[in-house]
Amino acid sequence: MSLAPVQVMTAGAEEERAETARLSSFVGAIAIGDLVKSTLGPKGMDKILVSYSQSNEVHVTNDGATILKSIGIDNPAAKVLVEISKVQDAEVGDGTTSVTVLAAELLKEAEKLIAAKMHPQTIISGWRKAVAIARQALEGAALNNGADPEKFRTDLINIARTTLSSKILTNAKQYFSEMAVDAVLRLNKSGNLEAIQIIKKLGGQLSDSYLDEGFILDRTFGVNQPKRIENAKILIANTSLDTDKIKIYGARVRVDSTAKVAEIEAAEQKKMKDKVDRILAHDMNVFINRQLIYNYPEQLFAKAGISSIERADFEGVERLALVLGGEIVSTFDTPDKVKIGHCDLVEEVMIGEDKLLRFSGVALGEACTVVLRGATQQILDEAERSLHDALCVLTSTVRETRVVFGGGCSEMLMAAAIQKEAIKTPGKEAIAMEAFASALRQLPTIIADNAGFDSSALVAELRAQHMEGHTTMGLDMENAVVADVKDIGITESFQVKQQVLVSAAEAAEMILRVDDILKSAPRQRAPGHH
Repeated sequence: MSLAPVQVMTAGAEEERAETARLSSFVGAIAIGDLVKSTLGPKGMDKILVSYSQSNEVHVTNDGATILKSIGIDNPAAKVLVEISKVQDAEVGDGTTSVTVLAAELLKEAEKLIAAKMHPQTIISGWRKAVAIARQALEGAALNNGADPEKFRTDLINIARTTLSSKILTNAKQYFSEMAVDAVLRLNKSGNLEAIQIIKKLGGQLSDSYLDEGFILDRTFGVNQPKRIENAKILIANTSLDTDKIKIYGARVRVDSTAKVAEIEAAEQKKMKDKVDRILAHDMNVFINRQLIYNYPEQLFAKAGISSIERADFEGVERLALVLGGEIVSTFDTPDKVKIGHCDLVEEVMIGEDKLLRFSGVALGEACTVVLRGATQQILDEAERSLHDALCVLTSTVRETRVVFGGGCSEMLMAAAIQKEAIKTPGKEAIAMEAFASALRQLPTIIADNAGFDSSALVAELRAQHMEGHTTMGLDMENAVVADVKDIGITESFQVKQQVLVSAAEAAEMILRVDDILKSAPRQRAPGHH
C-alpha cells in the first residue's frame, strides 16, 4: 500500500533545496558581479540605464551603486550584493563596484570548492582567517600623513585623482581633484557635506566648472527689489504668502453686488498686510521663503526696501539655514527670539544664461559651491555623481587619515599575506584561504582586462614582485606595465579598502551559508477582481 505524499507547505509555496538553492544563489550573485565588472578601474566602461516609467530618463554611469540601485532584481542572493554596494556608497562613497565584484569572485571560488565536496562551513572558517590576515596586512601597509599638512594634502589629491580616474571627470582629473580637496579642507574636520552645494548648469564644458567661495542659490529676487545687499540680515521662513486673492474652493459666496466681493478681497488683503508687517518687525533686510510669495506681499517687501526670495527648494532652505547660521521660522510673533542669518553680501550673478543669487562671507565659513558645467544633462549628472564619490572619500579620509596604495597593489599585498599563511595551515581551511587569495587577485586582473591589456602576464609579474617583498608594486594603467605605484601616486583611502574587504567577505559568507530558499505562496486574488 502506497501512502499519498504529505503536503507540508501551502499550495503555491516554492522550496529550493540544498544544491539547487546554492546554485541559484551563486548564479544570481555572479551575474551581478559580471554586470558591473566591466566598469572597474581607470579604463572601465559605462552603462546606459533607461527607465521604463519615465521614458525620457537616461542615465549614463559607471558608478556601481547607481547601476545596481536602478535594476530590478528577483534573485535573493543578487539582492544581497545590491545591498552591500548601497552600504558601501553610504559608508565611504566609493568602491561600490569593487565590493560587488570581490563578493562575486569569492562566490565563484566557493562554487569550485563546493563542487569538490568541501563543506560550506569549512570554507567560511578558512575565509574568516583570511580576512583577519588581510586586514592585518592592509593596516601594516597603510601610511599615515595626517600630522603633516603638506604631505596630507598631496595624499588627498592623489586619492581624489585615483577616485576620479575611473569616472567621467578623468580628462580633467587634476583640476577636479584640487577642487574637491579645496572644498573638503574648507570643511575643517566637520565633514558635513551639506555645506558643499553642487549646482549643475548646462553649457560650456566640464573644464569650465569652478569652485565658488560663496553659497549660490538657484533663485532670483522679486520684482523692483534691491539686487545687491551688503551686510545682509536674512530671515528664513516657511510660511504661506499667497492669500491676497480670494481662494474659496467649494464654498458658495452669495453677494448682491460686486462691491461686496471687493470688500471680502480687501479683508483678505488686510490680513496679508498684517502678516507682512509682523514679518517686517524683524531685524532683517532679506526675506527667504520656502513657499510662494504673491505679487501683493512682494510689493510690500519692495516698498520696505527688502528683497524677498520665493520657493527656495526645501534642501536649499535647510542648507541656507545651516550655512547662514539662522533658523527656519514659521510664526512671527516673537521677533526678538528668532535667530537671523547673516552674510556680508548677497548679489545676483550670471552663470551661463541664468541669474542666480550668491551669498558671500557667510556665517559658516566652510560653505562653498561647486558649479558644474557640461554639454548634456547626462554628463552633468554623471559628473555630479563622480564628484560626490570623491568628496565622500575625501571626507572619510580626513577623519581616518591612513592611506594605502591603489592600482591593484593592496589586493596583491593582502593575497600574498594570505598565501604565505595558507602554506603553514594544516587541514582543508588552507584551500579555502588560497581561494580567498585568488579572489583578491581577480581585482587587478579585471582592471587590466578592462583596459584591454594582457592581464595574466601582468598579474603574474605583479604576484612575483609581491612574493619577493616589493610591496608597493601595482598596475600602471597608462603604460600597461607593472610599476611602483608609490611613485606614480596612485593612492586610495584605507577606509575604503577595508570596507570593501570586510563587506564583500561578509556578503559572500552570508550567501554561502544558504542551503534552502523558501518562497511563500502568492496571495490569491478574489475572483472577479482584475
